[in-house]
Amino acid sequence: MKHNLKVDLVCLFPKENSTSHKTDKFDLVRDEENPIAVLRRGLKFTIAIRFSERNYEDERDIVKLIFSFGPNPNAIKGTKVTIRLDPKSTDFEHHNNWYAGFLERSGDLFTLEVSASVHCPVGNWFLQVETSRVYSTLPPSTFDYESEIYILFNPWNQHDLVYMPQGELLDEYVLSDVGKIWIGPWGSCRGREWVFGQFYGCVLPAIMLMFNSSELPTASRGDPIKVTRCISKMVNSNDDNGILVGRWDGDYDGGTAPSSWTGSVEILQKYLDKHRSVNYGQCWVFSGVVTTICRALGIPSRVISNLVSAHDANATLSVDKYYDLSNEELNFDPLNPTGEDSVWNYHVWSDVWMARPDLPIGYGGWQAIDATPQEISSGFYQCGPASLEAIKKGQVGFNYDIGFMIASVNADLMRWKIDPMSDLGFTQIHCNKYHIGRMILTKQPHIFDANGDKDRQEITNQYKAKEGTPAERYFLNKAVRCSRFANNVHSLSHSNSEDVEFELQELEKINIGESFALILNIKNVSDQVRTVKTLMSAGSIFYTGVRAHVIKKSEGEFRIKPKSTEVLRMVVTSEEYLDKLVEYCILKLYAVATIVETGQVWADEDDFQVQKPKININLPDGVQINAATKITMSFRNPLQQVLTKCKFNLSGPTLLRNQILHYRNVKPGVMVKIAINIIPLVPGEQKIVATFSSKELLDITGSAKVKVFDENY
Repeated sequence: MKHNLKVDLVCLFPKENSTSHKTDKFDLVRDEENPIAVLRRGLKFTIAIRFSERNYEDERDIVKLIFSFGPNPNAIKGTKVTIRLDPKSTDFEHHNNWYAGFLERSGDLFTLEVSASVHCPVGNWFLQVETSRVYSTLPPSTFDYESEIYILFNPWNQHDLVYMPQGELLDEYVLSDVGKIWIGPWGSCRGREWVFGQFYGCVLPAIMLMFNSSELPTASRGDPIKVTRCISKMVNSNDDNGILVGRWDGDYDGGTAPSSWTGSVEILQKYLDKHRSVNYGQCWVFSGVVTTICRALGIPSRVISNLVSAHDANATLSVDKYYDLSNEELNFDPLNPTGEDSVWNYHVWSDVWMARPDLPIGYGGWQAIDATPQEISSGFYQCGPASLEAIKKGQVGFNYDIGFMIASVNADLMRWKIDPMSDLGFTQIHCNKYHIGRMILTKQPHIFDANGDKDRQEITNQYKAKEGTPAERYFLNKAVRCSRFANNVHSLSHSNSEDVEFELQELEKINIGESFALILNIKNVSDQVRTVKTLMSAGSIFYTGVRAHVIKKSEGEFRIKPKSTEVLRMVVTSEEYLDKLVEYCILKLYAVATIVETGQVWADEDDFQVQKPKININLPDGVQINAATKITMSFRNPLQQVLTKCKFNLSGPTLLRNQILHYRNVKPGVMVKIAINIIPLVPGEQKIVATFSSKELLDITGSAKVKVFDENY
């Protein structure tokens, strides 16, 4: 009796297969000593098996490929797959099934083509080759392939749930490893460069650690709906040992200030090395990491910035602010003691692309997921995936978190004043239907503007109908009707006479160190004299809308003649605001007015960001591959104080690994300048991103593009 075939070698040709699978950029594949196969499901790849001692016999030898996934592989759950090699099998059987067929047989060497099911779990699989003999009493012999095999989603395959028909967009939403995140208040936001770095060697192992720390069953890791919901839960650390600890108070001792990160790679490397959450993140950092994870797994993803974003804490589809009898805003919600509505200057989350077989036809495509911990969903801090089409059409009954997302982009801002005569205790004095969701932005595909915002794309109309149109009001009211709390709030309205018009003038760009003025235009359109009581104030705030410091306040009372106008101006000097600025240098201008004769109350506010200098990165237009090139980075200290604990963070895929460069103290008005060498590894257009931070000054950023030429240029 002949013995079982002995497997001498199994080769998965990681580099050769990676080209057709569009995974050739992964460091794991490019590793010179131990390349690891990174493949996409539903697409053929090549395997070679070499036998020793004797050749394969068609009628007597049995050879099986056994693929296993997770700690307890199970054939019923799809986490263990056994494929018996059949010399007569020559082509795909069905995209739902795994497949293996012969390409070539030459003596002791088999060359096979294999494909994973288009619905299989994604992550690190393991391969075992089993050999046995027909009618033999010998136990099977096994050979374990030495490396893990990563199998990813395949957005290029029409049968995969993440398939994107506009294939050219996948160059941006899956393969682009540097992008932008728009941050800052309405009117002064800017695109901040971010290195997604999804092809770095630490990224896929860090993702596997994240999944293994979650409660997502291994059998569910092929479903993009469940996978992306899990990602939104695990990127924050609120419920578990997630990737990032969120912090918004400006105190970042014991970690890294969010504004100092240049991208996701350093965060994921720290998470992988320490097996614990990394300090610290904020919404745009959470979103950057989410997008890195999704693109690494093959899920098309983009970063979304919502300028003027609502946090609806009590599911009323409104943001409610309350004022006392003196027109001072209350710092709590008297009707909702467990939470308080807030308006963030901006909020950032991610969109992911997928089909939604759990929803009616037409609700696939872009889906919003948010890893920033705001509200609990199904017992955890997670959000989405929420269909953009469902958000736009007010379908609050659909999965997941549609109502919360509708409020984020389209809640009404309602102001209430104490009224002892009202059964509620408050009377609505103003309702702004246009303030929330002023603009929703993402990066435009195939463009990167290192010096400006020409790569900005507005997608507000993908989240809601145009503000003020019948369609916009219809879909919001449709959502309101499905919520008892929202119905109760939206049914109340104010009926005061309004015959005096107010306009709080929006500020243009203000550079740090310059003075500015709060300007209020008032027009009496009535035929009678009106007595106006006003309160104007300026203060510093965190971008989440939390107040930090009052900078200046002015109160007054005056009479305005019929059919006439008045302009009130409050000047704020740099000496008054510089020492009260907090992270990101955002200021809130606020004005409230009461008409004595009619009881009319008006209030409005404007947030803007004091502009900081950008880092100027000086480097040649073109550089040679594998050759050291000197670059310099510089900016001038805009503050009238010494900068201490200074450091630069640099990152640039294929140009240099993440680096931290410490810098000496910087005196007021002095130029900060530092040089470093880069060694480009890959030809083509490459990008570098830098941040500067100090104890006194954060959020200084810069970026540059460079053309890298190969040796033959």
